[in-house]
Amino acid sequence: MDYQIDVKFGPIYELLNSLHTYICRKSYKKIDLAPQWAKDTRQRLTPEFASFLDQTEIDGDWKLTSLLVHLCPGCGSTEDFLAWLEGLSSGDLYELISEYSNQFPDNKGKFRSRTLSMLSQWEEQYFRHIDPAIIESLRDETLDRKKALLGLEPEEFIDQTTNGLHFKPANGLEQLILIPQHHFQPLNVICNFGKLTLCHYSARIYFADDDYFPAPEYRMIRSLGEKNRLKILRYLHQGPRSFIEIVRHLNLSKGITHDHIAKLRSAGMIRAYFEGETLVEYTLRPGALEHMQRRLIAYIEQS
Repeated sequence: MDYQIDVKFGPIYELLNSLHTYICRKSYKKIDLAPQWAKDTRQRLTPEFASFLDQTEIDGDWKLTSLLVHLCPGCGSTEDFLAWLEGLSSGDLYELISEYSNQFPDNKGKFRSRTLSMLSQWEEQYFRHIDPAIIESLRDETLDRKKALLGLEPEEFIDQTTNGLHFKPANGLEQLILIPQHHFQPLNVICNFGKLTLCHYSARIYFADDDYFPAPEYRMIRSLGEKNRLKILRYLHQGPRSFIEIVRHLNLSKGITHDHIAKLRSAGMIRAYFEGETLVEYTLRPGALEHMQRRLIAYIEQS
C-alpha cells in the first residue's frame, strides 16, 4: 500500500453529512432514513432556509467545503469550524485549497459567507436536535476502527470498514481518510483531491428493538431477490469486470444495470475499485454470502 490510512471523526463531519443527505434529493429512495425523514426535517426549517436549500446542489463548492472541514486544525465541533472559517481571508482560502486542487470558488468571500450561513442555520434548526447517541456511536466506531487498523492488512481494513471499497494507489495518492457517517447510510461519499482522498463511509449504526433483523444483512438478502443480480455475482466470480462488460453480459440498458450494481454494492456483495473518484471495475466480495448466512442462522436460532 503506497498511501497512508487514517480514521477521523468529529460532530462537524456528521453535520456536513446530514446536510448532504438532505440536499441530495435524488438519493432519498436509496438511503435508510427514507423520504419521510426529509419531510419531517423540512418542517423544522424556516421557509426561507428551506427554499435556500431547495436551490443548493452538491457541486464543486460543496466538495471544497468537505476539504476545508478536513483541513481545519483540531476541529471537531461545529462551533470551532465556523469560527476558524470565519477568520480566514480570501488569500488564506486560496493557500489552503491550492495545495490540493486547482479548482476554486468563483468568489472566495461569497463562498465563505454562504458556507458559514448555511452550516450555522443547519446546526441551529436541525443538527443540534439529533439524538446524541448518533454522535456517541460514531465516536465509538472511530475508536474501534483505529484499533482494527493496527491488526489488519490495509486492503482488508479498507474493505471491512467501507463494506467493499478499494482505492488503487494511483494519481499520486498519499493519504486516505475514512470518516464514519450515519445519515447517508448505506451510501458512501468519496472526494478525491489528488494526493488526498476523503471517504465518508456508512458506519452501519442502527437503533432498533432487539427483535429487529440487522439492516445490513437484511439488505443483503433483498439484493439477491432478482435474477440479473445473481447473474452479476456469477459473472464477477470469473474475475474483475468493468461496468460496460457487465452491461454487455446482461444485455440490459446502462440505467437498469447501474441500479442492479448499486443494490449489490449497498448490500456489500461486491467490491468497487476506485482510481481517484473514478470507479473502474468490480469484483465479487469473498465471504459476503457466508456472513449473511451466519447472521441469518443466528437470528433464527434466537430464543
